[in-house]
Amino acid sequence: MPQPSKEPCKKEACDIQACLTKNGFNPQRCLKVIEILQSCCEKCEYKSTHCASLSGLLKEKPSSS
Repeated sequence: MPQPSKEPCKKEACDIQACLTKNGFNPQRCLKVIEILQSCCEKCEYKSTHCASLSGLLKEKPSSS
């Protein structure tokens, strides 16, 4: 049985960083990868250092209400 990663969501956080770098640090252009990280953080109950930056990124996300 594979051992779970010590740092869940690391790949997703790296994907966001790459997306932001590619898009001039405009979070609006990276909403899909931000949502993927949010989903990962929910699965691991935010017990990853990579989920700490998520709250700042979510503030950039327009609310869909």
